[in-house]
Amino acid sequence: MTRPKGPVLFDLDDSAPRAAPSEAPPVPEPDMPDAPRGAAMQTAAVLAARRPSRLARLFWGLVGTLLGVAISLAAWDFATGLVARVPMLGYAVTALIAALLLVLIVIAIREMAAFARLGRIDALHRRADAALAGDDLPAARALTDDLVALYKGREDTRWGRTRLAEQRGDQFDASTLLALTEAELLTPLDAAALRQVEGAARQVAAVTALVPLALADVIVALSANIRMIRRIAEIYGGRSGTLGSLRLTRAVMTHLVATGAVAVGDDVISSVAGGSLLSKVSRRFGEGVVNGALTARVGVAAMEVCRPLPFSAGKRPKVRRIITTALSGLFPS
Repeated sequence: MTRPKGPVLFDLDDSAPRAAPSEAPPVPEPDMPDAPRGAAMQTAAVLAARRPSRLARLFWGLVGTLLGVAISLAAWDFATGLVARVPMLGYAVTALIAALLLVLIVIAIREMAAFARLGRIDALHRRADAALAGDDLPAARALTDDLVALYKGREDTRWGRTRLAEQRGDQFDASTLLALTEAELLTPLDAAALRQVEGAARQVAAVTALVPLALADVIVALSANIRMIRRIAEIYGGRSGTLGSLRLTRAVMTHLVATGAVAVGDDVISSVAGGSLLSKVSRRFGEGVVNGALTARVGVAAMEVCRPLPFSAGKRPKVRRIITTALSGLFPS
């Protein structure tokens, strides 16, 4: 069949609506990786904030009690049997067991003292909130005296205590007196706490970027954050023990999870490289940046929890500035 010769007519007067170029869908980019989410820090935060159920606490309590009874009876039988067979060696082993019990008692006393110290800091924080809310000058003066007593003997607050003693008589309302106390006593402590936050953020970011094991970055993130929170508590006078550190970490992480602060926002990336970092480095480096930024958020929350005074207006550390200081130069921009 031959095709007819001659012009071909195309009907251009089509009544069907056409989409404008501005309304066209974006061109898909299947090769672009998903944006980093800081999976290691989010997992660590959830694990630290998770509180075991009553049944689990009862189970582990019973297991611990049974193990303690079994170990005690085994140690007693071992010591008495050894005394019966070899008296001198048995008495030596008994002395070692007694020394171990003494060390355990000392550790228990230190843990209780650590809990009391954390409770004292928390009580000071609540008193400061009440004094500011009621503009109670006598309460603010009493609180200032307690803070001076808390930091008495610390060389890093000596100059601030001297300046506070010189100027506190000129303050005639609670807010200005506590602002002066904050500026003179807590400024060097805030600087030391910020250095701990920056160091932890840098460590978590570097490990996430350089170690390709998913479980390893979660373990490093969790341990680095627990250590950071403990050191921040010590800087502000908390001196938390092992159990106190775990309790404090759970309190900080629970607050962050409840407020959604562990979610990744646009400011996390743009604060480091103006939003262009992910297009220049690998996904692992992007994950490192996000995990480091979330660690900085945890650090600021820990400062708020461990600080004996609430941050006054403009004094709260900016997470963006911490991230920029801690991570600038760590990754290529």
